[in-house]
Order: sequence, then structure tokens, then C-alpha cells
Amino acid sequence: MDTQNWPEGVFPARLIERLASAGAIRAARSFDPDQVQPASLDLRLGPKAWRIRASFLPGPGHTVADRIDSLVLHELDLSDGAVLERNCVYLVPLLEALDLPADVSASANPKSSTGRLDVFTRVIGDHARGFDILPAGYEGALYLEISPRTFPVRVRTGSRLSQMRFRVGDARLDADGHRALHAAETLVVDENEPVADGVSLSIDLKGEGRNGLIGFRSKRHTAVIDMDRKDALDVLDFWDPLVNRGSEQFILDPDEFYILVSREAVHVPPGHAAEMVPFDPLVGEFRVHYAGFFDPGFGHSAAGGTGARAVLEVRSREVPFLLDHGQTIGRLVYERLAAPADRLYGTGLGSNYQAQTLKLSKHFRPYRQS
Repeated sequence: MDTQNWPEGVFPARLIERLASAGAIRAARSFDPDQVQPASLDLRLGPKAWRIRASFLPGPGHTVADRIDSLVLHELDLSDGAVLERNCVYLVPLLEALDLPADVSASANPKSSTGRLDVFTRVIGDHARGFDILPAGYEGALYLEISPRTFPVRVRTGSRLSQMRFRVGDARLDADGHRALHAAETLVVDENEPVADGVSLSIDLKGEGRNGLIGFRSKRHTAVIDMDRKDALDVLDFWDPLVNRGSEQFILDPDEFYILVSREAVHVPPGHAAEMVPFDPLVGEFRVHYAGFFDPGFGHSAAGGTGARAVLEVRSREVPFLLDHGQTIGRLVYERLAAPADRLYGTGLGSNYQAQTLKLSKHFRPYRQS
């Protein structure tokens, strides 16, 4: 479709709503009241899921539907909810589909709460060569690949595990742009490395509170987590707290999942959005941050924040890996919005992670140190 000229940059909420009104975003049912976020759209699961033998990409010339028949093991009905088991791969048609203008592309990431549970999700489109990327002008259905890595989870029709951004062109800041924005808006408090081609983030291993809490390690063989229930679970049934015992070092064990936190507080000003860049093998043999979107207003004082830590979902690879306090573990890259933000991430929207420090997903009751 091609209905109008769209401005360059990442789309704020009102442009996402305009896309939907123009027919570029189609949905099997009307949007939920809070589905459009400050610079992203939550994506909802459809009424069924397939457990499949393996992850896949359809590739050029093929739709997802062309590929799945040979991979499906069985079908699940999500209308009343179903449990997705650990280390299995599922494919779910989404309620949303796209008919994008010729100059508008889209990208997806897991929602923060999804990543903090180690639920691996990737959006797949027809004819796709890669995950989570829909090219400009994409027309077709959307599917979500889901693979819970640590906890079994319950989902249902309408559950929101992933989110999508829309953009025209490439509005990422270069090194000079990052430095200028930092000078004007303070992107990072107490920076560990100079702001250049993004904002570098390091790990906090000193900890907080009287016991020096530095993070959490997931437990094995737990109960099911309902992805749609907030403040329902006791932390200690699912997590082992980790404390600083004086060394300011920590060894990541292979095949374990950790929730840690950045040493720095970060800020996303209203005219911008940010994304944690993919894993960089130069910083070590581990993966950091499944859920990479930071909406405009994250850590912004006018939206209820005074800078906010980046909570990090960390999984080591094949070998144990030693982390030191202050070690660089990731990088935030900022992008310009296509128009001024009409809503900001924060308390006014009921956002779960504004002004956060070390925080588990919204499914858990607050952890009280003894």
C-alpha cells in the first residue's frame, strides 16, 4: 500500500495508530487499549499454536504456511490457555498482519517481561531471510516463534510476548550525534566509557541493599508461570538471590540464566528511542539482553524517572565466564523519532520498569531482602 508520505525515523504512538487507520496494520480484533506503546506496538498471540520440530525461516519464494506442514508435531488450542514446555519450539500465528507502505519497514523484539523469563521469541514473516525484520512494503501474515528456555509458561489468545517498531530510513545516531545528544540530555549517568558510537553499559557487581544483592539465578524444575498474571508469584520459588561476597567478581556458569543490572543509569529523551545492540563477541562468550527496545521517556524525569538501570538477561555460552564489576557488557544505540512523542514511557502509562534498579519481571511480587 502507499497512502501518504511518512517522515523519516522511528514512529511514535500516533504514527503507529495512523498506520493502523490507513490499513497498514491489520488485526483480527480491535487493538487493546494499551497495546500501542510510546514507540512500539505489542503483538498478540492468535487462537492456536503448533509445536514444531525445529526453528526455520521460509526463505524467498515461500510463505510460512508452505513450510510448517513438514515440521508440525501437534496443535494447541490457546483460546482457554495452554502450557508451553521448556526447550520446545512453538509457532503461533499472530492476530496482527501487515500491509506496509513502500518506505516503511518494521522490526521486532521480545517484550521486557518476556526476556526476563528467558522466553526466546522471534517474529517470522512470509519469504523471510531473517528473524524479527520485516522489509519496507512487507505484506502478509506474522508468526511468533516461542521457545521457553528456563520456565514452562502459560499463554492464551491475546497474550503479548513481543513488540514491533516501525520506521522510515535509518535514523540511528552516529558517534557525533550520540555525543551531542549526551551533552544536551545526559544519556548516561556516571558513564563508564565515553559516549561515542552508542552508550556503553557495564555490569554492577557491588550490589544494593544491606546484603549487596547483585542479581538472581533461575531455579530448575519450577511451576508454570502465567504470562498474563502480574504480582502473582513468590521470587524464591523461581530464583536464587545472588549477593556480593566481597570480591566484586562473578563467574557465569554455562547453561544457567541470570538477571543482572547495569552499573550506569540511562535516559532516553522524548525525541528518541534506543535499542540494545545484538551480542558482540568481543565482550565475551555470553549473551546479554533478549529484549532490546527502550521507549522514549525511559528514565526521563518528567515521566517519573531520574535515570533507570538497564536490567540484563544474561546466559553464558559453552564455557564459564568471569565478570568483573564495571566490565562492559553491552551498548545502547539511539534513534531519532519520526515525530515528537505524544506519550512517554513512565508511570502515567502504568509502565512496569520506570526508574528501575535490579528488578525481575512483573509476574513476581517485590523481593524483600532478609
